[in-house]
Amino acid sequence: MDIKNNSFLLLSLLYLCFSLNTRLSFGADTISANQSLSGDQTIISSGGKFKLGFFKPGNSSNYYIGMWFNKVSEQTVVWVANREKEVTDKSTAELKILDGNLVLVNESKTPVWSTNISSSKSNSVVAVLQDDGNLILTDRSNSTPPLWQSFDNPGNTWLPGSKISYNNVTKTKQLLTSWKSLDDPTPGLYSLELDPKEKQYIIRYNRTEIYWNTGAWNGRIFSGVPEMRVNYIYNFSYEEKHNESYFTYSLYDDTIKSRFIMDVSGQIKQLTWLDTLDQWNLFWSQPRKQCEVYAFCGPFATCQESLPFCICLDYFRHSSETDWNQNDYSGGCERKTKSQCGDANGKKDVFLMYPRMKVPENSQTVAPGSAAECESTCLNNCNCTAYAYDSSCSIWNSELLNMQQFSLNDGRGKSIYVRIAASDIPKSKSKREILIDNDEHIVFFTESSSSQTSSQAQSKISSATSQSKSTPESTNSRS
Repeated sequence: MDIKNNSFLLLSLLYLCFSLNTRLSFGADTISANQSLSGDQTIISSGGKFKLGFFKPGNSSNYYIGMWFNKVSEQTVVWVANREKEVTDKSTAELKILDGNLVLVNESKTPVWSTNISSSKSNSVVAVLQDDGNLILTDRSNSTPPLWQSFDNPGNTWLPGSKISYNNVTKTKQLLTSWKSLDDPTPGLYSLELDPKEKQYIIRYNRTEIYWNTGAWNGRIFSGVPEMRVNYIYNFSYEEKHNESYFTYSLYDDTIKSRFIMDVSGQIKQLTWLDTLDQWNLFWSQPRKQCEVYAFCGPFATCQESLPFCICLDYFRHSSETDWNQNDYSGGCERKTKSQCGDANGKKDVFLMYPRMKVPENSQTVAPGSAAECESTCLNNCNCTAYAYDSSCSIWNSELLNMQQFSLNDGRGKSIYVRIAASDIPKSKSKREILIDNDEHIVFFTESSSSQTSSQAQSKISSATSQSKSTPESTNSRS
């Protein structure tokens, strides 16, 4: 009986030793060929600055492999492996070396992310988390450069020592790309990239529209960032080589915890950790004003510089309540009622006027004519979403993006007439009635079949504006 018990104990110990050999111990900085990471297991860089493991962003129920500051009380993720393919069960998912690559497999053992390099499939290939926040894949049997590194595959964070570069041979570029929302690390709409021609950084919306740049590098500062002259934390440098051009930076004091982030707000932000306050301090950000971020509020919404930043146009609603609740406004707004253009019953759409507006840029100029002709041109085109008339006629045949309404005393902006369904207008309201709400927001309903022209209405608007300044009573037109 004792022999049987001893044999069972010996087998149990052997199994335990085998399990410990294939599962990572806490505190290790390396994943080897015979090891894997799952559940709450992590690896920590040799100096203890960074940690890598599974995490859940915000209120999400999904898991991702991420890297974060180890000695910061607020979990601050600086890199995510599987940004576009989450896993749902961290206890059965595994991060491991497979055929010479670092691979993440989900609960079904299906690969969802890989370093995806050509490799010798050597058993000496390991993944190492370095103290600068760089995760590298290297072959320990030789001293060649890393086979792969996270610094070459940035997410939304730019760490000291890493770079945002442009490959002069392949014409490809590294992007610092925002998350979709605070709960979703999927690549968002905003990205920072290097413009090697002008030696500057630019921020794009949806990889196309440029809405901010640093200005050219003069060897010391960016021309559009004069505050760099008093910089005492960061040391920037620009390198231009045959294969690539890039900016990098270091810290004058390497005990400081700092990062640049392409934020979900569409702003590039520079933050430094304050141990005394136990929080991140916003050191610098651009663009400074939220409404300077292109299309931050999405289609058919206006931006304002105070909370809430985004408001749907009248008779429009949030395209996704879930996204808006997560402060992701990129989906913008949608019509409450479908356009009645071409309605079989002969119903017509009408237009709602917004004065003092920063109007979208993607307009089409049509042949000069009167304001009434401009209105009619838009009304008779079912693709036309809005028009504006200011000695010339501009129409929009797509979603309205990047709009902002200026204050009465601002002096900027122009009036834009937005198409809505006639059925949205309260029956008690005349389609030619001018209404002034509590915010002195003037709205004007117009219909092509009316005998009154838009130009005639403009004189009424001026009169109504004057009256609104002296009359406390007003009518709220918002739905």
